[in-house]
This record gives sequence, C-alpha cells and structure tokens, in this order.
Amino acid sequence: MASRNSSQNGRAPQRRRGHERVATLLSAASDCFVAKGYDATTMTEIAAKAEASIGSLYQFFPTKEALAEALLHQHAEALYARMERLLAQTPGWTTEELATRLLRTFADYRRQQPAYVVLVEAAQTLPSMLGRTIRQRMRDYLCQILAIHAPDIAAGDLRPAATVVQQLMKSAVALHGEQPVALRQAAQTQLQRALTLYLHDLAGTRESTRTYA
Repeated sequence: MASRNSSQNGRAPQRRRGHERVATLLSAASDCFVAKGYDATTMTEIAAKAEASIGSLYQFFPTKEALAEALLHQHAEALYARMERLLAQTPGWTTEELATRLLRTFADYRRQQPAYVVLVEAAQTLPSMLGRTIRQRMRDYLCQILAIHAPDIAAGDLRPAATVVQQLMKSAVALHGEQPVALRQAAQTQLQRALTLYLHDLAGTRESTRTYA
C-alpha cells in the first residue's frame, strides 16, 4: 500500500526511511485535518506538524488533494479488512448477531477514526473517484455476506438488497449524534429490529421474528 501513498505525480518512497517519512507526513496530515478541518488546513501546517520541510512534503504529495487521497486509501484498506473479517465470521452468526455487527461497522470505525469523517466529507468536493470506489467495494462485500446468509436469494435481488443494508448501516452512523441519549438508544434498537427483520425476510426464515412482535 505504501506505493499508493504518493499519488498525483508525487515521488513514491523507495527505501525504509522514505516509507517512514511518508507515514509521518500522513499522520501529521490526519491530525491537522481533525484539528482544523480539511479546507482550513494548509500544507505548511502539515509540514510543521511532521517536523519536515515543506519541500519534503511536496516531494511526496504535490497537493493537499493528493494527501487526502492517500489517507482515504489507508482508511479504505482498513474498512476492507473489517469487511473481510465479517465475511469470514458470517456463517457462524445468527441473524440478530449479523444485524448487530453490520450496524456497528461504520459507526464504530468513524468513532475510532475521526480523520476518516473529515476525509469522507472532503471527498464530496475532490475530483477523485475514490469515494465512489469505496462505496461500491463495500457493497460487493455486502453481496457476499448476504449470499452466505440468504443462499436462496435470487441473483438479481442480491445487489439491491446489499444497497438497502448499506443504507441502514449509514443510518446507524446518523443516529450516533442524536440527542437526547434515551431517544438515540431507542432509535438504535428500532433500527436493529428493522435490519434483523429484513435479513430474516431475505433468508426466508421467520422462526426468530416473534421476538420482535
């Protein structure tokens, strides 16, 4: 992945020292984006945070957009790794467990990685197609997970179903900031109920739905 850290004609690191320098620059950029936001952060501030020369920063990342893209690549790979683990564990989970895990995926990652939230918002104004690529890749994982959970689902229904699940996962993120806490918790419970029932419906099972009656 290190070879992708320097994009938009930036020089790719060749040696260990270069890889370490790039990692330091990316970490500094992440901290600055969280502290000031993407638009307000300058390349000069990022170089100062990394204790590097501005020339060294531009050598690897000619633009702030290149830095954002490199960081998004890192976060994308981390999200893919989480989805790989979900995919491997899906056969052993009940429908309720699968619903819980899916709803936590985006919300937990965004809470643990505040820079990702900033970058996702910035990605809407960046020319890169990376944001769309990440969404489609996540949807691919959901298709595989749903195919395991609901093996009899028609092939033509799989991707629309994955899209619905993806939107419900995003809803869990939106609810995270809902106030008061009691309302948020009640809404999260209702959202989990909705996803559980939907997954039951996809799998053509009804044995556990009585729990939610």
